[in-house]
Amino acid sequence: MSLRARRAGPTKRLVRRAGPAKRTRQTNQPPRRATIDRRTTETQIRGRLVIDGQGRYDVRTGIRFLDHMLELVARHGGFDLTLRATGDLDVDQHHTVEDIGIALGEAMLAALGDRKGINRAGYFVMPMDETLAVAAVDLSGRPHAVVDLKLGVERVGDLQSELVHDFFDGFASAARANVHATVLYGRSSHHQVEAVFKAFARALRVACARDARLAKMLPSTKGLL
Repeated sequence: MSLRARRAGPTKRLVRRAGPAKRTRQTNQPPRRATIDRRTTETQIRGRLVIDGQGRYDVRTGIRFLDHMLELVARHGGFDLTLRATGDLDVDQHHTVEDIGIALGEAMLAALGDRKGINRAGYFVMPMDETLAVAAVDLSGRPHAVVDLKLGVERVGDLQSELVHDFFDGFASAARANVHATVLYGRSSHHQVEAVFKAFARALRVACARDARLAKMLPSTKGLL
């Protein structure tokens, strides 16, 4: 065997030994997920939410523009979301949109568990062409929503535009969170609503994220969220 061959041998073995080290880098934290199951005389909503997901989604609400907004929440939030909603759309969209917000908020609250080690709060400024939107989320245990959109139309796609507020209000109430969402400026109603949902998703992603330094600590001086 040549000197070059003898020196090459150990190098190959070192590469093989490095393989398992990559597998040990996985987190020992349990997966944060929850089942969605909300049934009333007006709506039936089923599905699943995974906080630490890969941005995958399968959403069908009967309102196509709302489907698109929830898909944005999953993709930009890094969540996995499966959702099926059947509601009394022959009456109005209100029950369906509000209840989906409530169901998603309930699932988020359940999936977060004791909320130890999370950032708790997050915000994001989202530009979308001529539009600029801002969203801030605090998983504080206190429900409150402030939504300020500059929409001059009754519908965006097939969604009643006034119900965007009802969605966020339902989510904030069920998730026991502060949700603030506003459009600073913009021309396109489509862009305004889409920018708000994207900003909300990314703000929520930051709020849900774990901080290794605070792994066993509740992010509150009160000792309660």
